[in-house]
Amino acid sequence: MTAIGRVFKSAAFRLSLAYLLIFMTIAGLAILFIFSRTNSLLTEQVMQTIGAEVKGLREQYRVGGVGLLKSTIDGRSLRPGSNMYYLSDRRGVRIAGNLNRIPAALTDQAGGGLFRYTRISHKGSEKRQAVGIVLQVTPDVRLIVGRDIEDQVSFTKSSRRIFIWGFSLLALVGVAGGFLVSRHILGRIETVNAAAQTIMAGDLSGRIPVKGSGDELDRLSENLNAMLERIEQLMNGLREVSDNIAHDLKTPLSRLRNRVEGALRDSQGESHYRDVLERTIEESDELIKTFNALLSIARLEAGAVAKEFQSVSLEEILSDVAELYEPLVEDEGKSIKLSVESDATVFGDRQLIGQALANLVENALKYGTQGGTSDKTPGKGDADIRILLKQAGAFAEIHVVDRGPGIPASERARVLKRFVRLEDSRSMPGSGLGLSLVAAVARLHGGEVRLDDAKPGLEVVLAIPLEHDMANNGKHGNR
Repeated sequence: MTAIGRVFKSAAFRLSLAYLLIFMTIAGLAILFIFSRTNSLLTEQVMQTIGAEVKGLREQYRVGGVGLLKSTIDGRSLRPGSNMYYLSDRRGVRIAGNLNRIPAALTDQAGGGLFRYTRISHKGSEKRQAVGIVLQVTPDVRLIVGRDIEDQVSFTKSSRRIFIWGFSLLALVGVAGGFLVSRHILGRIETVNAAAQTIMAGDLSGRIPVKGSGDELDRLSENLNAMLERIEQLMNGLREVSDNIAHDLKTPLSRLRNRVEGALRDSQGESHYRDVLERTIEESDELIKTFNALLSIARLEAGAVAKEFQSVSLEEILSDVAELYEPLVEDEGKSIKLSVESDATVFGDRQLIGQALANLVENALKYGTQGGTSDKTPGKGDADIRILLKQAGAFAEIHVVDRGPGIPASERARVLKRFVRLEDSRSMPGSGLGLSLVAAVARLHGGEVRLDDAKPGLEVVLAIPLEHDMANNGKHGNR
């Protein structure tokens, strides 16, 4: 199908034609009504003028008879204007008036009607139209009073021609405008189709061009691009998870299999078997935890738990987590401190926020003193792990600070991805999913995670929109 054919078959063109048809119908009815009323008013005015003439001439007849009527008609016939008179006897011979004969159209019409007459002027003779009333003054005298309406007829004809030509031009301009508008809209839609075909071909980086006009098509393109961006992130995450499972989980599974196979091959007694089985169970539990974490992250990124959101107090969550980990931190010879500058209420999932905070505290406990310093830095507090809750504009911020070696600035974005572990931490137990889960929880609640330098140590900031700001902005779920 050609480009012009696609335009004519497009919904935009059909809607333009429908709108044009409705507009022209309404406008035509309105103009016809105005035209009809104008013509009726002009006709009524003419008939009122003739009626006034007839009434005046009747008064003249009653006062002075035929003689006065004749002299009055002779006088009025000399005046320039559109009035016409013809006073005749029984035989039709003219007694007075400016008509040279009785109009043939009025011969058989007792009341009067339309007639045509010839008017002589400096331009020559011309046929003109008039309307007249026949009045039988006496059995022997008849009077015809008429008025020229050629100008009115010309106005009517001119109006009709203007109406026809104007509507024809309006229809032509409307169809051309509909064609151009439809072509423009179809061109924008074709860009969407082209981007969709590119994506269906496997290139998830394809995007819809934005013209920058800020119209509804631009807003649609921006929303579709945001959706495509999210789909690309999810697909890349899926590929990344698949690659990570294939590489990072292959080693523990192979080690697990080799240990069991070695135990079967080397018979060293029941105690050896028990030891191997216990270690196998421990590693199996770690693998199960890894898979559970992956499933949790997948559910969070899909927004499957957003419908369970409710108003929660962050101070209560932080207090519960700090109280839960305080004995474990003290067993490690460390200290933990909670500071709340102001309570904050957010709209979210209490369990998920608590789990994210627990992950941050565990990371601070596990890595927060590796290669760090135990010096008490002025202004930084005395605790090895510090948890701070404060408000920053429209967000509530949870700060978890440790005294460890921190994370290089070049690695901070990477460690938020799945299965990413720095070289210094590979010797310690873990799967590299802790910060990924925290980032997924933040995205689900419309927030973000930042990693900053605590000098010394690492400061992790979990920012979540406050409840009233989330309600005002309509933000919820995975954004």
